[in-house]
Amino acid sequence: MSRLTLTIGWLCLCLMRPDVAWADPLLVEISNGQLRGRDRGDYHSFESIPYAEPPIGNLRFEAPKPYKRQWSEVFDATKAPEFCLQFSLFLQGAIVGKEDCLTVSVYRPKNASRSSFPVMAYIHGGAFMFGGVMEYGQELIMSAGNFILVKISYRLGPLGFLSTGDSDLSGNFGLKDQRLALQWIKENIASFGGEPENIMLMGHSAGGASVHYQLLYGGLEGLVKVAVSLSGTALCPWATQSDERQKALKLGHALECNVNGNSLELKHCLQSKDPRDIVGAVEHFMVFGYVPFAPFGPVIESPDTVEPFVTQHPVEVMKGGKYLQIPWLLTYTVEEGGFNAAIFLEKDDEDDRELIEVLNMRWNELAPDLLFYRHITNNTEDLNRYSQELKYQYLGDRNFSFDSYLDLQRMFTDILFRNPIQRTLELTRSQRKSPFYCYAYDNPPDFGLGNWLSGRTDISLGTLHCDDLYLMLNSVVHANLRSDEQIISKNLLQMLLDFVESDKGQLSYDTCQFKDIAGQDKLELVYITREGCENRQVEKIP
Repeated sequence: MSRLTLTIGWLCLCLMRPDVAWADPLLVEISNGQLRGRDRGDYHSFESIPYAEPPIGNLRFEAPKPYKRQWSEVFDATKAPEFCLQFSLFLQGAIVGKEDCLTVSVYRPKNASRSSFPVMAYIHGGAFMFGGVMEYGQELIMSAGNFILVKISYRLGPLGFLSTGDSDLSGNFGLKDQRLALQWIKENIASFGGEPENIMLMGHSAGGASVHYQLLYGGLEGLVKVAVSLSGTALCPWATQSDERQKALKLGHALECNVNGNSLELKHCLQSKDPRDIVGAVEHFMVFGYVPFAPFGPVIESPDTVEPFVTQHPVEVMKGGKYLQIPWLLTYTVEEGGFNAAIFLEKDDEDDRELIEVLNMRWNELAPDLLFYRHITNNTEDLNRYSQELKYQYLGDRNFSFDSYLDLQRMFTDILFRNPIQRTLELTRSQRKSPFYCYAYDNPPDFGLGNWLSGRTDISLGTLHCDDLYLMLNSVVHANLRSDEQIISKNLLQMLLDFVESDKGQLSYDTCQFKDIAGQDKLELVYITREGCENRQVEKIP
């Protein structure tokens, strides 16, 4: 063999190996062809990579189709991801984003001590209605240097979840998007240096509920090794919709799709509409500000749907115990409901009083939509009675006011998060055979999402929704970490790394070893504060 042949062969081998120092680390080969990413200093990013065909035209309101196109030129993966088209809570009902949004974004740290990395596949929250991957930063994970992070974009609101309750317009397109994205990750992540056998599926809020949905319904086998649901499960009242057919027809009527109740005609009519008009019709479902915050979301699909995703209520699936058994961590913060209640601390522009006082006049009207129980009865008198009983349970004879705000926040916490998470823990631990864990986080930030939503810093809101998430996936709302938060952040990221790399799904945080509560009579969790952690055995979560 000639020296020239040996040299050429060695050069080809070097170009194929990602760990060779002088090989181009920004050029990656996947099944569709080559793509080029961006050097971000401490890490490389490969963003806005399509995993599905654009869900537009005749593919709107259909299950996603895998992206099969072959690139004749190098694909530009330096473009930042965009919002999926939505009626945004955070932008006061503005319509933002685009319909062609089914992409994944991959972030790989520069860490010379590792030739490959475990993978965190992340599903963002936003009540299945709003939000996007760009709201969550990757810098904390990248600086730790041990994970490849993949952020998943999926359809939201009516474009992702509109349903007539039958096979013609089945719904759950957003959940099906997530599943297809996970298949893409499994098939392609090794090209980025990821370990396809070590994939962690993690989500927050609606993303946490999505993780739960992905575990409960078939098809996830072999795709992920461990799962983490932060602050959300499929049992949260906002995570499983009712009256979906009525909502679909109402939306169609708003867009002049008068089809006499024919589901297929409704779908075809809506496929011809401007997608921004479809998303804008969400406004017709709002009764006060952005209330209800989740008018569209997962539904129970008709059994004759082609390849349905959700065919039974999550409670029934959990009771049966026939779902994917992989190690699962479920978490919550002690005042989750502050995310929903904080808007009532805002001042009214006209009389400088907090919006909470509006509830004194409109409680019976708004409470069923604020707390997602309007579907429990068609009898207005019974619904009003339940609303008044709920108010008395938390406020007694007092009125809604600034002084009683924390009681309102506790009501929101219990009904929207704590109680359904408690139910999930109870149902899951009695049926699971694989490791199952829980932590509670109690460490208020100096300035968090609740402060941002309310515009207030003169009241201590406690530890709210997102306050632990932002120590893993940083955001501009919680940008500057205190010294104790920096320690907690490091411990949380190490906890996640140990979890995905463990052969038996064992889990620890700092000095606390999690107790596997699967099959146990007692509930034990790890309680995390600024002082450290402790194992607590409880009847009810705090």
